[in-house]
Amino acid sequence: MTDTSERLTAGAVAPDFTLDDSTGKPVSLADYRGQKVVVYFYPAAGTPGCTKEACDFRDNINSLKSAGYQVLGISKDAPAALAKFAEEQGLSFPLLSDVDHTVHKAYAAYGEKSLYGKTVTGVLRSTFVLDENGVIALALYNVKATGHVASLRKKLGLDA
Repeated sequence: MTDTSERLTAGAVAPDFTLDDSTGKPVSLADYRGQKVVVYFYPAAGTPGCTKEACDFRDNINSLKSAGYQVLGISKDAPAALAKFAEEQGLSFPLLSDVDHTVHKAYAAYGEKSLYGKTVTGVLRSTFVLDENGVIALALYNVKATGHVASLRKKLGLDA
């Protein structure tokens, strides 16, 4: 089954959402209006690639914040799994639970992909950079977990 969501591009208004964080508290994208936001979608908390990517964001969080960026991670994991992941990895940014993939689909971050030579339907590792008005400045699909944050920093004009 092919996902018919169109990929988002720079200049589009980011779809709004409200999702529960790792503590079960609702977090809305609207809460971040007036701030630049990095929203990244990852397949599953605790898996090797997702851990690498999350830890790269963790290790770069201070420089991203000092440049005015907030970071939000979104996966299909339940809040309890996100809480465990955040605690184990020392993550200080919100991890949001999108169990039914509604927000993933709104961002076209869920669909067909190739995994070990097979076509499967799942999360497409993707990152979106939003400006202060909620407009997409960068839309990056099918990013690699390793080296992604360094590449993102370069695209944002931050020293690597």
